[in-house]
Amino acid sequence: MGTHRMRACHLRRIIIGVLLLAMTPAVHGQFVPVVEPKERADHPARPSRVQQQTVPNAERKQLEPDGPVLLEPPPLLKRPAVAAPIVPQIDLAPNTVSAPILPQIDSAPNTVIVPIVPQIDSAPILEVIRDPAQPNMLKVSDERPSFLDRPLDPRADFQSSTDTFIRPSTVFDPPLGYTGPSSIVPRTGSNDDFAPVEDRWRQGSPYWDRYGLGFPFGDDYPYKLGRVQDPYNQNVLKGDYPIIGQHTFFKFTATLSSLFEGRQLPTATTPFESTARAYQTDFFGRPNQMFNSTNLFLSFDLFHGDTTSFKPIDWRVKLTPAFNFNLLHVEELGVVSPDVRKGLDRDRGWATLQEYFVEKKLVDLSPEYDFMSLRVGSQPFTSDFRGFIFSDINRAARLFGTRNGNRDQFNVAFFRQAEKDTNTGLNSFKDRNQNIFIFNYYRQDFIFPGYTVQASVHHNDDGPSFLFDRNKFLVRPDPAGVFQPHRVEATYLGFAGDGHVDRYNISHAFYWVLGRDSMNPLAGQEVDINGKMAALELSYDRDWARFRVSGFYASGDGNINDGHATGFDSILDNVNFAGSEFSFWGRQQIPLFGVNLTNRNSILSDLRSSKTQGQSNFVNPGLWVLNAGVDFDLTPKLRMVNNANFLWFDKTNVLEQFTFQGKIDREIGVDLSTGFEYRPLLNNNIIMLFGAATLIPTNGFKQLYNGFGSPGSKVDPLFAAFAEMVFTY
Repeated sequence: MGTHRMRACHLRRIIIGVLLLAMTPAVHGQFVPVVEPKERADHPARPSRVQQQTVPNAERKQLEPDGPVLLEPPPLLKRPAVAAPIVPQIDLAPNTVSAPILPQIDSAPNTVIVPIVPQIDSAPILEVIRDPAQPNMLKVSDERPSFLDRPLDPRADFQSSTDTFIRPSTVFDPPLGYTGPSSIVPRTGSNDDFAPVEDRWRQGSPYWDRYGLGFPFGDDYPYKLGRVQDPYNQNVLKGDYPIIGQHTFFKFTATLSSLFEGRQLPTATTPFESTARAYQTDFFGRPNQMFNSTNLFLSFDLFHGDTTSFKPIDWRVKLTPAFNFNLLHVEELGVVSPDVRKGLDRDRGWATLQEYFVEKKLVDLSPEYDFMSLRVGSQPFTSDFRGFIFSDINRAARLFGTRNGNRDQFNVAFFRQAEKDTNTGLNSFKDRNQNIFIFNYYRQDFIFPGYTVQASVHHNDDGPSFLFDRNKFLVRPDPAGVFQPHRVEATYLGFAGDGHVDRYNISHAFYWVLGRDSMNPLAGQEVDINGKMAALELSYDRDWARFRVSGFYASGDGNINDGHATGFDSILDNVNFAGSEFSFWGRQQIPLFGVNLTNRNSILSDLRSSKTQGQSNFVNPGLWVLNAGVDFDLTPKLRMVNNANFLWFDKTNVLEQFTFQGKIDREIGVDLSTGFEYRPLLNNNIIMLFGAATLIPTNGFKQLYNGFGSPGSKVDPLFAAFAEMVFTY
């Protein structure tokens, strides 16, 4: 094996020598003497290196190739035109030169001494062979292969052409995606060696159809050239390429969502005014409702920074106008408006500027891109992992940033709330007398990798006010009890966590709220607030299925008259817990005599007139929830979510006083739901949601909605189903 490697090495050197020596003009008929190198100022003279290598004849015969042997050139080519005799070495011992051995043409002794005359500067290198008459000398060969019979460099007498050379135009491959025009003007032009491309974002990519399918629509296909209407692949309109310079980007997002929902809710018949049908005697009538809501959001986001790194943006300006149109059809009067002449149908529209803010990075806190920035204006913010306390888009000044290499995050925010539209939940430009202060701090990889904890403080100062909503219903103060304007001051202390420990996923939260209500409508007096909330979810992933169990607790008030409000309520929650996105209890707003037993997209039972326009109420029955669920990723595009909830009140004294009933059981019922999430393009550009749920009532719920003993009255299971489509550009 070693002999074959040595032969291969010698053969490579011979070939290189052929190519280099053949490019040299011949000095015909002359012998090249051995000369010593001359000394130069920049290169001191090198000593002559003449060595002998004794090779046995048998071994030498195996190494001898047929025909003349060409010597490889030295490694240095920028030297004076001098040479030194070098004896080639068979091995690669230190301080030796390895070169092929010339064959001994006659029957010489076992010693071969070959003076090599390398050309060490940029002058042409000679092609040499052994002269039979003088074995120890090398002779310049005047025979060359025809295809190499030309010098590499032009001759001294070479006359250049008088024709003008025209450089061909440089062709660039187009970048991927839709890039738009570049604002970078090259500072230098192209030349024979390179063509500068100073716009580092718009780099070309050769055409490549990886799978040979012609880039089919809807497939996750790489190396696509984009179009302006393509929201998935790279696009200058969604911030993939800068519009000004190298660091200023623009992102346009359009979201169209449409919800169609059919539901059954306990609906009063307004028997003391007018009914939709004659001779109705039940207090609760037909529960059927149909609802449609369509939203259009147009977001314009201009920011300066580097989107390809962990470096935060330097500044940002964002505007999001929003438009909504909604329809409601019911089967009882007094639902769409307290004026029964308005009938059974209602349609409303709304337009507003939902988001508007400016953001500026204030300071870098570490070399690891830790920073602190300030954002001022109407902005989205969710204060914890599951939206238990506050989740809204509203006017605020927020200071936020990171520490310890982005392992820690913090937020300090002050919100001055704007009024909400009644039917859409979107903002208006009318001020509301409510101030909210929020501080939270996150720590990633707390004890366990992948587990994040959060500590938070919320303070809500909701001042006294009087408000009828757009449908002419009283929402502030709550239309229950004394309903006088009052101030609610509440402080929430919270600890929450979310992540995984080994293969088990965990999400939990605990909040303790303290404060005062100057005149609670249900209690009819000033009360001290002292409520608690706890939630825990455990889940385990097994291949394409996730198995979940969870529990939720919100304390209730056991004595409405003792001056202590021990129920729990949020500021403005939007809960994602216990399958609330698809469940009946978590998704629907269930009315009860001017207030709501539970509000839309809230899990709490708080007897509040409106989640968006009413005030927090801490005199409430509280709630317990036990949940079991399983999620299936049926395909990469289709996901199925299933939940079963058992619900019961924590305390019922408040309900008994409010409805003037002597005894109400704690059990509410069983909530069963299933839902599907379909993403046909494997991304969020198109999302389709379908869900169905039922609430099977038990004693406590039936006693609240039993028709007050009317003949034949009963409380049937309630059903709801919806379809929602979301299209995003």
